[in-house]
Amino acid sequence: MILWSALQSRQSFFKTYSPIAFAVDFQLNVGAILLATTLYANTPLLLNLLLLAPVALIYVLPQTPHPKKSKPPPPKQALKPGSPEALALPKKSFLTTYRGAMLVITCLAILAVDFRIFPRRFAKVENWGTSLMDVGVGSFVFSAGVVAARPILKEQLAGKTTPLSTRLYHSIRHSLPLLILGFVRLWSVKGLDYAEHVTEYGVHWNFFFTLGFLPPFMALFHSAFQYIPSFAGLAILLGVAYQAALEFTSLKAFVLTAPRTNLFDKNREGIFSFFGYLAIFLAGQSTGMFVLPRSLLSSPSATGTQQRKRLLLTLGAWSGIWILLFTFTTSYSYGLNLSVSRRLANLPYFLWIAAFNCTQITAFCLVETVFFPAVYKNANDTREAEEKVYKKSTSRVLEAYNRNGLAIFLVANLLTGLINLTVPTLHVGNLQAMGILLVYAGVLTGLAVGLDMYDVSIKM
Repeated sequence: MILWSALQSRQSFFKTYSPIAFAVDFQLNVGAILLATTLYANTPLLLNLLLLAPVALIYVLPQTPHPKKSKPPPPKQALKPGSPEALALPKKSFLTTYRGAMLVITCLAILAVDFRIFPRRFAKVENWGTSLMDVGVGSFVFSAGVVAARPILKEQLAGKTTPLSTRLYHSIRHSLPLLILGFVRLWSVKGLDYAEHVTEYGVHWNFFFTLGFLPPFMALFHSAFQYIPSFAGLAILLGVAYQAALEFTSLKAFVLTAPRTNLFDKNREGIFSFFGYLAIFLAGQSTGMFVLPRSLLSSPSATGTQQRKRLLLTLGAWSGIWILLFTFTTSYSYGLNLSVSRRLANLPYFLWIAAFNCTQITAFCLVETVFFPAVYKNANDTREAEEKVYKKSTSRVLEAYNRNGLAIFLVANLLTGLINLTVPTLHVGNLQAMGILLVYAGVLTGLAVGLDMYDVSIKM
């Protein structure tokens, strides 16, 4: 991301989105992630050095001159066109980059894990421990939580409260497509006798069911927000209560070792890990409540630079809080000595995911702050100028993945199944594996960018 930002901020390399610009964008934001998880998995420092070394050269070269403005700058009140919600909740480049990069690594990993070139230490663990793919599913839920803060903020801006019955109705409508996808995946996996790990979610449960049940439960938790006005507080309470149930009842033994005698027993991992994922979603929503708004400082005289400093300090503080809580729960000497379990989605797993994602958002925000100061310094310009700055500071590839993320993820699952049914992935050499993965990544990226070019948004 740093190399992409240097190319764009210093040389305006992606201003004209030519085929060459697309190829470089693809290589930096998709190809580099693929290399990091395959050929350079054992030498990450070398890959980082290769990606960062050109930055110094870019800064040595003369900067591309900006075109002179032929018209005087518009008055500040020119920002007014558009709804109050759009003005108060603008699109933010670093969030698009965070969500887009998360979707890229998720889509790449679900296929790459089937090849020997993908290190086994990156694959999901069975019961205890952490890995690259363990962070993926949690990050997907955390990211969804960040975006889910937007309708709540819109309600607050409008000064109204939606009744519980209306929230439940809208949440169920939103859940139906995800639940249908869950049943389609269940039918396809069972019908094609596709390899699956029962201990991941259970015999019938899958990740689409987890995503599908989140909105109705969030509608219920929104009522609890009136009594505990902090989604982070609700997340921590839920995580602690679930962990207490695991430790002080027979729940942990039931999830890990019980026989699968009925429908409930067969899907116990998916049913009980849902509480951990719900806590992760709430933590993401808590982050979205202060990341999405245009302003954190209520003073009308606060400058864009002051607003950005407050945002970075808030992100840094919450990253530190999540890291400290995670360290406390897992430390042998000074804490609870608990182990991370993605299978249980227990308290350490929830805190690990929250710490990782909040820290990652902070890093992306810091990169944007350094390379694209116009994003926050010109935050009160016209809507057209704001959109122009957003496009300049956002990768077209990552914007495209973010725009139709769930649809691209679904296509990635379908392509993964197709490739596994037609190619003996475990017996493929490294060169062939990289060829297949590059074509797969190219097809997904081409589809995402194509949908974006034709202004198509697929809502699920």
